Amino acid sequence: MIGNTVLIKHASNVPQCAIAIEEIFAEAGAPSGLYTNLLVSSDRIADIVADKRIKGVSLTGSEKAGASIAEVAGKHIKKSVLELGGSDAFIILEDADIDKAVDWAVVGRINNNGQCCVASKRFIAVESIADSFVEKFKAKMAELVVGDPMEDATHLGPLCSEDAVVNIVDQVNRAVKAGAKILMGGNRAEREGAYMLPTILTDITTDNPIFYEEFFGPVALFFRVKNEEEAIALANNSPFGLGGSVFTQDIERGKRVANQMDTGMVFINHPTWTQADLPFGGTKGSGYGREMAQLGLDEFVNKKLIRISELSDPF
Repeated sequence: MIGNTVLIKHASNVPQCAIAIEEIFAEAGAPSGLYTNLLVSSDRIADIVADKRIKGVSLTGSEKAGASIAEVAGKHIKKSVLELGGSDAFIILEDADIDKAVDWAVVGRINNNGQCCVASKRFIAVESIADSFVEKFKAKMAELVVGDPMEDATHLGPLCSEDAVVNIVDQVNRAVKAGAKILMGGNRAEREGAYMLPTILTDITTDNPIFYEEFFGPVALFFRVKNEEEAIALANNSPFGLGGSVFTQDIERGKRVANQMDTGMVFINHPTWTQADLPFGGTKGSGYGREMAQLGLDEFVNKKLIRISELSDPF
């Protein structure tokens, strides 16, 4: 949209998606070379970023990958934008519409089978409504149909790989070993494929090693707090700062809470979401810079000042 050509190194497990997008550009009549797939291995990326023809780099991925890209870009004085992991807090205040919050909590947690950087992952409920929320949340999660994603009745499909499901089961096991409790799920589904049962973990303390980890799958972490202040403090106690949500029927209160959350995005009465007209990006370990909307367009343009002065005696 702003005149830049784009080279794409897709995630290694989805080359077909990248090829399909390139075909769509060609079908739409885009000039050859406007969008080009790089079917290369990850160990070649540093040399590509270093190439003098590359003027900037944007990465969506893990913190490890982001740090690697930032190092190379910084070394060669090139602009970079990083969209990394997330562990979005979903705060439910005592004046929230509980049924609405529960419905959105399920959507927020299982979006893309839970494999979304801005999926709702940490559910923080004020004590006075915590029991009501978690009981209804559990009931709704239990209704989810795990199965073939090509079937209409399916709510929850498989994770992206065998490694992904093995990793998330390991996280759950480590969480329980350190004192967490399984409210539901906790295991792989008994079917062929990389399927994980919808899971809720409770009683997670700050000394539990998984407290600061991202769960990239259908595992919800549930917390109780005394009040709004504790909810904000817990939400901010994370190495990530991508998105977050606040559920309350008092919109001014929601704005006040949102302003105190150290994240790039906060949605009131809705899970964190993505739209082409909304800027997208985070703080802390979730990266820097913005994608989409006007802020995203501005990331990879050079802004030039030209000032015209009157011809007059400088003395």
